[in-house]
Amino acid sequence: MASDALTHLSQADPVLAELIRRGRPIQPSAQEDLYLALLRAIVSQQISTKAATAIWRKVQALFPPDGYPEPAAVLALSDEDLRAAGISRQKAGYLRAIADFARRDQLDHAHLSQLSADDFTLHLTQIKGVGRWTAQMLQMFALDQPDVFPEGDLGIQNAMRRHYRLEETGRALLRRMTEIAEAWRPHRTLASKYLWQSLDNTPAQ
Repeated sequence: MASDALTHLSQADPVLAELIRRGRPIQPSAQEDLYLALLRAIVSQQISTKAATAIWRKVQALFPPDGYPEPAAVLALSDEDLRAAGISRQKAGYLRAIADFARRDQLDHAHLSQLSADDFTLHLTQIKGVGRWTAQMLQMFALDQPDVFPEGDLGIQNAMRRHYRLEETGRALLRRMTEIAEAWRPHRTLASKYLWQSLDNTPAQ
């Protein structure tokens, strides 16, 4: 399947063909634990991959012995506990909202993996702090859904500006990016991962 996707992308888009030729193979990343993936996505928001990895390690250290942040344990932490791990007060609130959602059994993988992209986003964005970008990251990395294009992601925008020499900004840029990405269907997720890899800043999941 992966080779079919690579063939399609390489034939559909010469720019991508070159990125794939120069890049490293991209491995599937599906995981069952959407709760954990969501926590990591929030920790990773608006910071570099390197910083996100370091902070996530500190967060795990708050949950001995195995580092797993059970929902009840997350809800029991104070802002000070989380701030010591590098989590802002705002993000601390978001992590608690995710923990509460999980405690109410709203993050069932079997159910959520069957939803359409729009329904999945609608469900997750009920959680304070979870927006469309975070929902897309989960679809691309945790669920490994093949045809997601996160046009609002800064890394994707930077990569496409560079490789496709795009001069547009704002809505015109998003429109142009979406037009280019049409040729990648039904493999826009893989194309996006190669764009991130070309900048070497794949979102930490």
